[in-house]
Amino acid sequence: MTADAATDLFEDHRPVLTGVAYRMLGRIADAEDVVQEAWLRWSAADRARVREPRAYLVRITTRLAVDRLRHLRSRREAYPGPWLPEPLVTDFGPAVPDTAERAVLADSVSFAVLIVLESLSPLERAVFVLREAFGFPYAEIAAALDRTEAAVRQLGGRARRHVEERRPRYDVDPAERRDLTERFLAAAGGAVEPLLALLAPDVRLVGDSGGKAKGPRRIIETADKVGRFLFAVAGELDPAGELRVVELNGAPAVVYFVGGKADAVFQIEVGQGVIQCAYIIRNPDKLAVLSVP
Repeated sequence: MTADAATDLFEDHRPVLTGVAYRMLGRIADAEDVVQEAWLRWSAADRARVREPRAYLVRITTRLAVDRLRHLRSRREAYPGPWLPEPLVTDFGPAVPDTAERAVLADSVSFAVLIVLESLSPLERAVFVLREAFGFPYAEIAAALDRTEAAVRQLGGRARRHVEERRPRYDVDPAERRDLTERFLAAAGGAVEPLLALLAPDVRLVGDSGGKAKGPRRIIETADKVGRFLFAVAGELDPAGELRVVELNGAPAVVYFVGGKADAVFQIEVGQGVIQCAYIIRNPDKLAVLSVP
């Protein structure tokens, strides 16, 4: 295989490799670092002995992601306040024409699912991502993780039960979610009562500032507390700023820009016609990728 052919083959598989790494790590920069390391190993490998390049590349990427996740665990335990994934612009494009497949891929990068995945062991997370998001067969996952197929099936079953028990159980209509997002934007600019009417009584607000911006250090609960917090935040927005609705992590989100830089991301979970959970990200390290050049 020529060097050019090896490069072309790797680029063909890059979207899958990046998708695996992001779902494993929750940060775009970490995912890109892992994929770059996978490329270096691929370029130095004896490619004539590689019978299935896709499986080989996924195996390298998964193992690198597992190692990095183990390293990141201690840093995340010391993270100031709640931790949320780095927002990912999701546009699957013509490469994913099937509606059902799009739904699976979008769900697997949702904030709700990625937060639950943080509580899995690195190996459980790897099995869940490869099996549930990308449909890899257990035999291939076992080879990637250097485990027996029986062990991988056990890890996958445990991970799946864990995720199902802890993830929100909302049947979300994408149109309803977008409608509520836009109604929230309209309500936030007026009186507090219309805003409260959009919130479930036990709504939760999770904020991630990383200790580098103004934001809640604890999860806020109940409609009254969440509504009044959001209303106060809306009142502090710079009139020169711009609010845009962007698809992030498979769902509409509000991105607040000031001077071309993303200052905040706001996204909601919807159920029974009201907002059940809201996420706010203000950590500038996680917003840089959204800023306008």
